Amino acid sequence: MHAPVSLSLRERIVDAAVGMTSEVGWSQVTMARLADRVGVSRQTVYNEIGTKNALAEAMILAELERFLAVVTAAFDDHPTDLVAAIGDATRRVLELARDNPLLHAVVSATHGADTELLPLLTTHAEGLLAVAKTVVRERVAPYALPLDDDHLDVAIDLVVRVVLSHVMQPSGSPEETGADIAWVAARVLR
Repeated sequence: MHAPVSLSLRERIVDAAVGMTSEVGWSQVTMARLADRVGVSRQTVYNEIGTKNALAEAMILAELERFLAVVTAAFDDHPTDLVAAIGDATRRVLELARDNPLLHAVVSATHGADTELLPLLTTHAEGLLAVAKTVVRERVAPYALPLDDDHLDVAIDLVVRVVLSHVMQPSGSPEETGADIAWVAARVLR
């Protein structure tokens, strides 16, 4: 049996901010309320996180880590079949997105006109995309591919952006979308 993992103060603050955003909306998250929830001073929150914008970025990056963990697991489960890895990774990402309270709060702006976080996932998502593409590039590297580096980068960019699009606005079940994206990947990788 494993001992429970102790979260760092920064992780506790970010987790509390995710919870508050999901419950009452980003506009209601203040450093003072966050400090009360975590049981520390407001100054401690500022010392650990910085500004509210830095908190938003930390929340998005923490969620991104969760999503990339399922991508990594899918590739680990399909070490010799890249198309299956892509389909499975897509399915897992979309399943995680379907049940993700922070993502739902951001995308649906369930708390009035609370859309401040949306650009971090859409128009200002460069950092998120760069991290995701780097992880996918690392996971794809062991497979023998009939693409040069430039075309591989184009294919990875395309897959990451299409999956993110489906995260933001699903058009089918995670299983169907994973199979569809795997089908396209199979055609590109021929």
